[in-house]
Amino acid sequence: MPDRLSALLQRFDLRARVVHSGALCGPADFDGNAGVGHLHLVRRGPLRVTDPQGRRSTVKEPSVLFIPRPGAHRLDGGNDPGADVVCASIDFGAGDENPLLRGLPALLSVPLAQLPGLDLAQQLLFSEAQAGRCGHDAVVDRLTEVLVIQLLRHAMAHRLVDGGVMAGLADTRLAKAISALHAQPAQGWNLDSMAALAGMSRARFAAHFARTVGVPPGDYLTGWRLGLARSLLRKGLPVKQVAAEVGYASPGAFGRAFLQRVGATPTHWQRGDAAEI
Repeated sequence: MPDRLSALLQRFDLRARVVHSGALCGPADFDGNAGVGHLHLVRRGPLRVTDPQGRRSTVKEPSVLFIPRPGAHRLDGGNDPGADVVCASIDFGAGDENPLLRGLPALLSVPLAQLPGLDLAQQLLFSEAQAGRCGHDAVVDRLTEVLVIQLLRHAMAHRLVDGGVMAGLADTRLAKAISALHAQPAQGWNLDSMAALAGMSRARFAAHFARTVGVPPGDYLTGWRLGLARSLLRKGLPVKQVAAEVGYASPGAFGRAFLQRVGATPTHWQRGDAAEI
């Protein structure tokens, strides 16, 4: 099976920043307007959680909580000594750009007992978070990024997400086609070439893709290309270069597709985004 995450990780920088480590006494609110997701590693509970959709739950055992998209939520560690938690902001591209974020639930909660492959990373993370040695901030941030990647691996391997691109990447046949789209967005993809990679007929591939991922293959390809285009435009690349990198024959064709999907021309969108920075 192809490497299902590398193309996404190469296209969208994953950046973590630990904002709290240690006992959490009482409530802590996380702002949904900060433009980032969050990961909370619970070493000791109980921890009461209100997720971005307002649903409440209590985490009683060591767990990892991943909130992939920006969303206001609350953690309540209770009274002294409180829950023991490492909290980090996670920036993995805007939610409308990275299809991985769109395909994840508002809250992915997994007990650490179900994640034996994460033992070393989480032990190192807790150790570094408490020690305060030289380079402490950089080490805990990088370890948190490793933890996110391992969690995504686990979610795909155990099919914890039943829709969106995560479900598609968990499917052996679809993963071959989707991984190729991610790695080579500029290639002249059509239904025949995508179906051939999956080893399926056109009709079976189209139906299976739409049923699993939630959108037809052509719509997914367009969304991937234009999401990647927004990421590249945000970095300041010229429109002509972006058009070529994401598979459009001319800046005009790219501009028409961008305007239809985004509601603005690439140039106006890029200027507007730059003005907000």
